[in-house]
Amino acid sequence: MASDYQNKLLSDNRQAGHNYFLMDKWEAGMVLSGTEVKAGKAGKIQLKDAYAEIAGGEAWLMNVHIGQYSHGNRENHEPVRKRKLLLHKAEIEKLHSKTREKGLALIPTRIYLKNGRLKCELALAKGKKFHDKRETERAKEANFEARAAMHRANKGSD
Repeated sequence: MASDYQNKLLSDNRQAGHNYFLMDKWEAGMVLSGTEVKAGKAGKIQLKDAYAEIAGGEAWLMNVHIGQYSHGNRENHEPVRKRKLLLHKAEIEKLHSKTREKGLALIPTRIYLKNGRLKCELALAKGKKFHDKRETERAKEANFEARAAMHRANKGSD
């Protein structure tokens, strides 16, 4: 039964790949309240404008919206608040030194369920300029057209 929940994707930050060059990735645990976990398992997580920061030797997840749990009554959580990330000390120090470099940021790319626990995938990212975004779009379009041409050629030979 535990294998059913091995790696269930709960939220994906699709904008991250469009707005940033994603480099190294890390997996981090999160310190959450009970209603946040239940709402997260229900898929009520929004990563659109989220980012992570290192402050005071700890990693924090900022701007993540976790919707309120429907049966949470007065003990419900704040939808947008600062949430602590669980990483090893060496990882935090490494990330802190890398984020101080010019133009690098920590962006959560997805939140998923792993063995019954919510995990956050963080990516070290460098912001794309407008011309980089256009270049990426052109490459995607060229790849799509090449695949379509191959598909048409294979279909014609049958």
